[in-house]
Amino acid sequence: MKYGAALLAVAGLASARELPWALMQLGKREVPQEHSHESILRAADAALKLNNPLEIVDAVFALLGNAAAAQGAPNVQNLDCLQQIVADQAFTNAKAAGDLDGMINAILFRALERNTLKVGLASELCNETATNPEIANIQQHQDPASPNAAEINKQVELEVAKSLASIGADPLLALKTATFAPGDVNDPTAKGNSCNDETDPVGCIFTLNLAVPAATEEEILAAVSGVDSGAGNGDDTNVDDGTDGADECEAIVDDGSGNDTDAGSDAGADNDNADSGSGNNDSATGTVNIQAFTGTLGGPPPPVESTPGAARPFSVNGNTFLNAAAAIQRSCAIQKNACANAANSGQLQGGTQQCDQQEAECRAANNLRKRRVPVTERRQFGGQLDFGSCGSPAIRFAEGLDGRKEASFQNVNLQDFNHGSALNIRIIADFTCQRLQSSCKAPQETVQACQAGAQAAQGQSGQAAANAFNSALGVSA
Repeated sequence: MKYGAALLAVAGLASARELPWALMQLGKREVPQEHSHESILRAADAALKLNNPLEIVDAVFALLGNAAAAQGAPNVQNLDCLQQIVADQAFTNAKAAGDLDGMINAILFRALERNTLKVGLASELCNETATNPEIANIQQHQDPASPNAAEINKQVELEVAKSLASIGADPLLALKTATFAPGDVNDPTAKGNSCNDETDPVGCIFTLNLAVPAATEEEILAAVSGVDSGAGNGDDTNVDDGTDGADECEAIVDDGSGNDTDAGSDAGADNDNADSGSGNNDSATGTVNIQAFTGTLGGPPPPVESTPGAARPFSVNGNTFLNAAAAIQRSCAIQKNACANAANSGQLQGGTQQCDQQEAECRAANNLRKRRVPVTERRQFGGQLDFGSCGSPAIRFAEGLDGRKEASFQNVNLQDFNHGSALNIRIIADFTCQRLQSSCKAPQETVQACQAGAQAAQGQSGQAAANAFNSALGVSA
């Protein structure tokens, strides 16, 4: 909900006297920026609304000063902690739903800079402890012109990275929480270097390339080197990772080269050495490259290596992942960073916008492709995969599920895969893959086939998405 609309929505909650006063306070603050990270804001608000016991009108109020925030959170006593409260509840809700994107965006939201009354003024810190440890270790970015902001904001980004890594997400997504360049503390207009566009669904800080990270990619990767990925997800709602909800304009990074096996550019569908790229299969180890994208602006994307039987079977430039989606996301982002570096240095003409476009194409190439699990790590789909102690993991798409009027996705076999329906197949598919691995104790080849099916489903919609997932597992609804 846009801030203006949100404020009107609470008119019934505040007296005629209180509401204009809040508006006057708004006029005294630094030029607003609460919609600068719009994609994160919207995703956090959506997760919050799944279960909102404090009846917070909109997540956007958590990014405002206390006077304005009070209008949207009348049941919150400690407004210095409103941002943490929103993030904590959003994370709890997303975790319960098995929604990794929601969990990621809740973490990112907690770290966004909160508006203050002038350039250079830091916001108050929360003095309470969040329920979720993935939220509790994070505080918000501070105005970049405030005292010691560079070091404070670097630590914020490093803590965000640790929380992301703990749930199996790409830690470099922490860079999405970066704020603006420092403004002039003596500027009477309080303009700073911010932006605030309610109509930009991605976020004007990304669209206008205004984000200035305080931490480097190398510092983030070093900070998370000892983090146990996936440890923060809990039990049956554990989702190892995913491609972006902050998505999904996630700005992340690295380098490398490599092409895919069994990809759309192959001449032979199942010839594991048919690729012409540098990332061909390693026949000695069974490792294969599942990166499908072939664009080369700034250099090709690094290989996404899949190693059958490994505890963390996917690897990009030495960094390992539990889930193919996060590994592919990293590979695409690494290429984007190399492209942006080349554009910023003048080696590549056309600016950095083309790098953003290429990253989107890289994601699309992997999402739209019905990726086959390599023959070295799968049974032929014509045969039955081993689902461990569970029955069929098939997903159906139908109207009336859980009383919904609109069509939604849900497992057919609710005895083994007991999850409510969802409008996004990713929620059900990721839950299914996690359940196969944890409760069903299915072999790794089945889990990887499920992950490939979940990835394939993301490039489709409706019944086609369900068909793509089911086909990868050799089942039907």
